[in-house]
Amino acid sequence: MKLPNRENAYIPASKLKGYLLSETHAAGRSKAKFLRSLGFDDANIELLERGLFAIAQTQEVSAESSSPHGTKYIIEGSLQTPSGKTVKLRTVWIIDKDHDQPRFVTAIPN
Repeated sequence: MKLPNRENAYIPASKLKGYLLSETHAAGRSKAKFLRSLGFDDANIELLERGLFAIAQTQEVSAESSSPHGTKYIIEGSLQTPSGKTVKLRTVWIIDKDHDQPRFVTAIPN
């Protein structure tokens, strides 16, 4: 199964700059260290965004779970990095209760 309404998926700007690439965010700094070591930074943040969208658009959902907030979807895929490496990531998306747009939650090296 593909991510429902994947054509309407979105990534809040704060999730990229303020979380995944933030070296000071309590939960995000380890992800930032990993992503920055692969060449991602504030100057090429759109590459990261496009890569995450590509995973959501093209890959199959590997797990789905419901919570009081909505339905979460896990999608695993590959991300091409500025350093030339390809890495596997597990991405998490949620369709919040009473909404239909998938929202990016996080990405975890896989």
